[in-house]
Amino acid sequence: MPYNSNQITYRQRLTPWAIAQLLPNMQRTIVGRFRSRSDADGHLRCLRQLIPHASFVVVFDPQPDEETVSVSLATAQKAVI
Repeated sequence: MPYNSNQITYRQRLTPWAIAQLLPNMQRTIVGRFRSRSDADGHLRCLRQLIPHASFVVVFDPQPDEETVSVSLATAQKAVI
């Protein structure tokens, strides 16, 4: 079975809270992912102490289940036809 890099792993779905570092030109990079908001906030406090000149923000980033999206699209297409 070939590896599908577009498919979201179970582990990624368990960590919806992310810390993003804000970069110039409206860019960002995800620094870490966490299961709970309090874990993300605690890590954010440490990052702000270690790197005070950088901008970080906690975001809720649930990643959609691709199977659900494809089923919803297929159902919508059948309803239109």
